[in-house]
Amino acid sequence: MATTDFSTEIEQLRSTLASISAVSDPDALRARIAELSDQAAAPDLWDDQDKAQAVTTALSQTQTELERITSMESRIDDLEALVELAAEEDDADTLAEAESDLSVIRKDLDALEVRTLLNGEYDAREAVVTIRSGAGGIDAADFAEMLLRMYLRWAERHGYPTAVLDTSYAEEAGLKSATFEVKAPYAFGTLSVEAGTHRLVRISPFDNQGRRQTSFAAVEVVPLIEQTDSIEIPESEIKVDVFRSSGPGGQSVNTTDSAVRMTHIPTGIVVSMQNEKSQIQNRAAALRVLQSRLLIERQAEERAKKKELAGDIKASWGDQMRSYVLQPYQMVKDLRTEHEVGNTGAVFDGDIDDFIEAGIRWRRSAERAEA
Repeated sequence: MATTDFSTEIEQLRSTLASISAVSDPDALRARIAELSDQAAAPDLWDDQDKAQAVTTALSQTQTELERITSMESRIDDLEALVELAAEEDDADTLAEAESDLSVIRKDLDALEVRTLLNGEYDAREAVVTIRSGAGGIDAADFAEMLLRMYLRWAERHGYPTAVLDTSYAEEAGLKSATFEVKAPYAFGTLSVEAGTHRLVRISPFDNQGRRQTSFAAVEVVPLIEQTDSIEIPESEIKVDVFRSSGPGGQSVNTTDSAVRMTHIPTGIVVSMQNEKSQIQNRAAALRVLQSRLLIERQAEERAKKKELAGDIKASWGDQMRSYVLQPYQMVKDLRTEHEVGNTGAVFDGDIDDFIEAGIRWRRSAERAEA
């Protein structure tokens, strides 16, 4: 077995970290932390609960970002010391430990490097994700529920808070649609590469004859709206319907008309919210998601205009972006990046970081090609 050239590997790690630091700018992060710390120390901070929450959350997130970079330098130093110790004592066990540490550091550094590629206008935002079942009947509804669990498990693995805003259950099993928030910095930039049509091939558990079924589900990802965004919707452009929330099989969740369906008349965009306890809360949540969708639609229109001016460029995501095959073989493959794995169970349990990272790198390459 070939011996690892630790000297070269560590040199490459330091070079990559230097590139990441140049983009992330630790000094700017420290200045931001000092500014937020001053705001957090203000005696009247909690007079405005929303502002206080925003300040403390931003402070925690910025501190985490800085720690991710500064701790990496210490980890590389520790790895170098471990390698030197292994060489001095000719210790195979210590050398094996160094090999393991090198692998983990390299993976974490790759993740940090991918973060530097998220520099779009809204990439740093939290995300609102909607999953809708498509063609495939009951299997498609079941697939939509599988995808919802996959993304919630992915968020849980990373410690990202989530909130399910709306669930519309199918009659027999699964979901017609579901909308949830991922409350973490860069959630939109990270998950935006998951948007598109997902395809599942398997032996249908709902088919008496055990036939193979192909079903589809659509994933939509939009950035969470902020108060500073200039997305104002005149009341005359909104139609609001209220109804009673319901769960699987039509079981009543409450006995008041607390659920809200909001329609944006000019675009036909419809948003439903039923997971909050009051109609006022559901209306506010629906308006926030509607604004988020209009924001991303405006951005898409701007991109389309730029493409029209630039001419026909053959670099697009395409509708069907990923296939999940459970029968006759097991494989999940991204049709844009060609990244594939055979452990479908792990993927549906939220192990999708490699797909996301490959997607972000692919998108950056496509953007450079367009430019």
